[in-house]
Amino acid sequence: MRFFIGGRGSDMGGEGAGIGVVTAGDADSPLASGALAHRGDAVETPSPTWIARHPSAPVVYAALEGAQRVAAFRRTGETTLQPLGSVAAGEAVCHVAVAPDGSRLVASCWGDGRVVHVPLAPDGRPGEPALAAAAVDPYRAIDTTPSLPDDDGPIDPVAAGEDPAQIAARLLRQATGEPDPFDDPAVREVMELARRAEREATAGAGLVLPAPAPDAADEPRPSRAHAALFLPDGRVATTDLGYDLVRIWRVGPGGLVPDHEVVLPFGSGPRHLLLHPSGFLHVVTELTCEVFVLARGADGRWALRAGAQTGAADGDTAAELAASRDGRHLYAGLRGSDTISVLRVGGDGDRLERVALAESGVVKPRHHVIVRDTLLVAGQGSNEIVSLPIDERTGFPGRVRHRLSYPAPTCLLPVA
Repeated sequence: MRFFIGGRGSDMGGEGAGIGVVTAGDADSPLASGALAHRGDAVETPSPTWIARHPSAPVVYAALEGAQRVAAFRRTGETTLQPLGSVAAGEAVCHVAVAPDGSRLVASCWGDGRVVHVPLAPDGRPGEPALAAAAVDPYRAIDTTPSLPDDDGPIDPVAAGEDPAQIAARLLRQATGEPDPFDDPAVREVMELARRAEREATAGAGLVLPAPAPDAADEPRPSRAHAALFLPDGRVATTDLGYDLVRIWRVGPGGLVPDHEVVLPFGSGPRHLLLHPSGFLHVVTELTCEVFVLARGADGRWALRAGAQTGAADGDTAAELAASRDGRHLYAGLRGSDTISVLRVGGDGDRLERVALAESGVVKPRHHVIVRDTLLVAGQGSNEIVSLPIDERTGFPGRVRHRLSYPAPTCLLPVA
């Protein structure tokens, strides 16, 4: 199988020259279990740290992180690309998601929090970008000293035992005139399980929802948009790592229109997300290394349903989240301990249980993909790509099968 490889170039301290081409076994095979080989560069371009494919046109898009642009490239052969155009995005643009119908893409910018909508021409050429509404930190919106009408003095809702995430969501709903998601008994049950797990300090017992000190929410935080996902109903979900938000958007004539938000625990840092075959959204958090489950209600609104620990070590940060072919397992990359956490998906897709922690075989596993029974990992810190076999019965990865030196890889894109 062929892969296009994104990575860091000289403008970001790396040695990559552009979008590279790697094969795993036979280039035309649907399998990826064979030896890895570097076949050269498809095109030279500065730091294409994330790459994505158009669903029908022979076009590949790249987030040029250092250049703050999104570029399009037309395929001119099996292993060659030609520039098709580029548009401005924002500081440290780090992710690009393309609509299933090829009509648009959404770029996420880690550096300045921008979410950018870009219409696409029928041939895949990018059009005029439109900046979406900026995020607002829900925890900065907390007023911890509301006045009481009976002159009993101010009350601190955090000190009174109300969960900060609940306060933030309540105030946000009040501001928009929408119902409070914490009125949902299922959400209340999840949060109670989280508090119980925290009290018992049992590893892997359930959610751990960190509560900030009352003054922590008063410190300004930067917005950090990090990823986007097109949903089956035509809406778009994006993550804001800095503000602990999953934002849901509608697509309007001029770009993205805010629909609603899901507030995650303070300091969790939602990074990447995927739609499970069951219909639930799974979100990996970079800073607390958890995986949360979001459920879509009958009213179309998404809300927190459940979650699990990945078994991360102190100082770890999570990176990519991928699902097995049958959807029974999730794989979260952990930088620091340089491991891959394996979680079993249970129930109707809304229950997660950590079942294994495997060595990734690289330093700083930035990205990974699963092709049938093979897990391929991009080791940004060790300048290499490795492949590991997966036991499809247990879901557990084995030891490194093949290894390839490659400069600062950050994204692996299978080429159909």
